[in-house]
Amino acid sequence: MKKEPGVSYKPRAFGHLRGLDRISDAQLAEHLGLYAGYVAQVNSLTRELAELREQRPASGNGVGLAEAARRLSFEYDGMVLHEHYFSNLKPGGEALPSDRQALGQALAEAFGSVEQWRDEFQAIGALRGVGWVILFQEPTTDQLMNYWVGLHQNGVPVGCRPLLVMDVWEHAFMRDYKAAERSEYVKAFLRNIDWQTVDRRHREATASTSRTAA
Repeated sequence: MKKEPGVSYKPRAFGHLRGLDRISDAQLAEHLGLYAGYVAQVNSLTRELAELREQRPASGNGVGLAEAARRLSFEYDGMVLHEHYFSNLKPGGEALPSDRQALGQALAEAFGSVEQWRDEFQAIGALRGVGWVILFQEPTTDQLMNYWVGLHQNGVPVGCRPLLVMDVWEHAFMRDYKAAERSEYVKAFLRNIDWQTVDRRHREATASTSRTAA
């Protein structure tokens, strides 16, 4: 029997996010719908690529295949970054990690203090333009760093592990806030961070680095 081409992804459920502080359920529902669109596009392009690879020996034309691969990188990274974004939020959030926690110590080492990290992350989120603000852990040194990423597939530091992901495309906030009020959305995001999830990502990333070094 011929194997069906492609891998099928399913949108993840994030029902626990209802009731976020100053990010409305209507905004969330709209955003989750857009995320589901990324998942659908990933599935469609994955199937299309599998079919094009079968057809290419006969046609000798790789242009369509190359374009589908280019589009897939955008859609796939959009899917995964949205999953990180929704996963690192919860209603009411939690207090910033203290310097008695490993994550808090790592933030203080990289930025001077946890509060200085927050101020820098918030300032990057206020930049003009659309994109993402991401706290990454560099795998060789375990150093934490904030990055601005524009289009999903452009500017992601290769090999670095995302710990905290903030979406600052207009679709993330413009049902609740005007375009000129993005800074208010950024403040709302910071109030809803699930620091237990961020801490777990940090511990997993650090453990992975330790295993690699061993």
